[in-house]
Amino acid sequence: MTGATLRTMASTRSLRALDWLNFFVANVQTGFGPFIASYLASHKWTQGEIGLALSVGTISAMVSQVPGGAAVDALRNKKAAAAWAIIAIILSAVLLASSPTVIPVMAAEVFHGFASCMLTPAMAALALMLVGRQNLGDRLGRNARWASIGSAVAAGLMGLCGEYVSPRAVFWLTAALALPALVALAMIEYDRRTAGASAPGTPKPATPATPAGGEPRETIFDLLRDKRMLTFAGCVMLFHLSNAAMLNLAAGEVTAGMGDNVQLVIAACIIVPQAIVAMMSPWVGRTAQHWGRRPVLILGFSALPARALLFAAVHNPYFLVPVQMLDGLSAAVFGVMLPLIAADVAGGKGRYNLCIGLFGLSAGIGATLSTAVAGFIADHFGNTVSFMGLAAAGAAAVLMVWLAMPETRDALEEEETRDVAA
Repeated sequence: MTGATLRTMASTRSLRALDWLNFFVANVQTGFGPFIASYLASHKWTQGEIGLALSVGTISAMVSQVPGGAAVDALRNKKAAAAWAIIAIILSAVLLASSPTVIPVMAAEVFHGFASCMLTPAMAALALMLVGRQNLGDRLGRNARWASIGSAVAAGLMGLCGEYVSPRAVFWLTAALALPALVALAMIEYDRRTAGASAPGTPKPATPATPAGGEPRETIFDLLRDKRMLTFAGCVMLFHLSNAAMLNLAAGEVTAGMGDNVQLVIAACIIVPQAIVAMMSPWVGRTAQHWGRRPVLILGFSALPARALLFAAVHNPYFLVPVQMLDGLSAAVFGVMLPLIAADVAGGKGRYNLCIGLFGLSAGIGATLSTAVAGFIADHFGNTVSFMGLAAAGAAAVLMVWLAMPETRDALEEEETRDVAA
C-alpha cells in the first residue's frame, strides 16, 4: 500500500471522526440551556434568578473568548485544547447534577462558559486544518448537520430521562455522553506541519512568524480596525440579544403553566429545529460559496423577529414546537456563517481562532444582556412584553446585515486570484 493511499485513508478516517466529534459534543451541549431553565424552575427559581444564573455562564465565556481564541491560534495541538474543554464540560454537568443550589449552579455555569470558548474555535481549527479554506463552507455545513443530529438525539434522550427518571438525571446523562466525544477526538489525525495544505486553493503551511501565504501575522488591533469584523460583530451581538433568552423564557413559561409532559415538550422544542438544521446546513454552506454571505445571513436573521412575535402571540405550549422550526433556519445559517466569515476576515494571516474569539465575545455580550434583561422584563411586565423586546432586537439585526454588512466572500476570491497570478 503506497504512502499516498495511507494518507488518504487516514484523512478519510479523520474526517469521519470529526463528524462523530461534532455529534457527541452537540450531545453534551444540549444538556445546557433550556433543560437548566426547566430544572431550576422546578426547584422554585424565579425567571429573574434563572436569567442571572445563565448570565453568569455567558459572562465567563465572554471574558475568555478572545484569550481562548488567541490561545488556540498559538497552540499547535488543537486536539489537546478540545479535550480539556470537554473535560471541563463534564465537570459542569456533574456540578449541576449534584445540587440545584446557588454555588454549584454558578460554578457549573462558569466552568461551562470557559470551556465553550475553547471548544468552539478548537473544533473549527480542526476542520480548517483537515480541508483548507477552499472547502471550508462545505465542511462547516457537514459539521452543523452532524451537530444538529447529535442535539436532536440528545434532546430526545434527555427529555425521556427528565420525564421518566428526574430532571437531575439529565445532567448525569450529559456527563456520560461526553466520553464518546473524547474517543472521537483521539481518532482525528493530522500533520501539524502540512495540515490543510493539500486542499485546492489553500495557502501554504504556516510558520509562527509567517502564517499561510507568507503574510505577516495580524494583531488584535489589525482585526479591530477591519470594518468587516466590526460590522459582523455588531450583527452577532444583536442576533444573540434577540435569540439567547427566547427558548429559555418559553421553557420557563411552559414549566410554570403546564403539569405533565413538560420535559417532553422542551425536548421537542430542541429536536424540531435541529432536524431543520440537519437538513439545511449543507445547503447553507454551498449557497454561501456561490451566492455570497450576505443573502444567506439576511434569510437566517429574518427568522428571529418572526419567531419572537409568534412566541408572544401563542400561549398554548404545544404550539411552541412548530414555532421552533424558525429557530432551525436561523441556527443553520448562524452556525455555518460565523466560522466561515471568520475565515474570510482573518484571511491567511494566522488569526482565524482569534477572530472567532472576537465574534464569540460579541455573542457573549448579546447573550448576557438577553438573558438578564429578558428575565427582568418578564418578572416585572410579563412574558409578552419580553418577547416583543426580543423581536425588536431581531429586527435590528436584520437591518444591520442588510444596510451595513459588506460581502466577505470577495476576500477569498481576491486571494485566489493573487495565488494564480503568483
